Amino acid sequence: MKTKDITQIALMTALIIALAFIPAIPIALIPVPIVLQNFGIMLAGLLLGAKKGTISVAILLVLVAVGLPVLTGFRGGLIIFVGPTGGYLLAWLFTPILLSLINRGLSRWLNPAGFINLLISTLLVSVVITYAVAIFWLQIQSHISFTQAFWANGLFIPGDILKAVIAAWLSQRLLEMIHN
Repeated sequence: MKTKDITQIALMTALIIALAFIPAIPIALIPVPIVLQNFGIMLAGLLLGAKKGTISVAILLVLVAVGLPVLTGFRGGLIIFVGPTGGYLLAWLFTPILLSLINRGLSRWLNPAGFINLLISTLLVSVVITYAVAIFWLQIQSHISFTQAFWANGLFIPGDILKAVIAAWLSQRLLEMIHN
């Protein structure tokens, strides 16, 4: 791996950690707050691609596992992975890979670095797939019904759609600057 790749991975991991300093917005219905770190996960997949993005997220999750307080609310430790947010963390690890695969698949019809392609990829992965994992996890972990977990996660949809739009737009602009 080149120095440039290592630097990009480290900077993306640092950005995701920096987003932890923005306070979470608690939700009364479920023990999962609204955070901005998932915006950083979206950027990791969109800007770094499958391999480097996944390495960046994996480093973050290793730091969490060893107890460093790098998640929103300055949380860390293995207990986080078995708590209500564990499903999101698990999905985060696969987000860059899935974003890259879906983006590549859509590039047959759309510009791979175009806003629409990036937005569709981000919405499919960061909302649909991540929510599927998170809902399943929350249902099991919190001993609630699928319907309750589904509707509780629905509270995140407007904010996550906004994050996906901003991530796709920002990524498109940055990718254009890099390639020009």
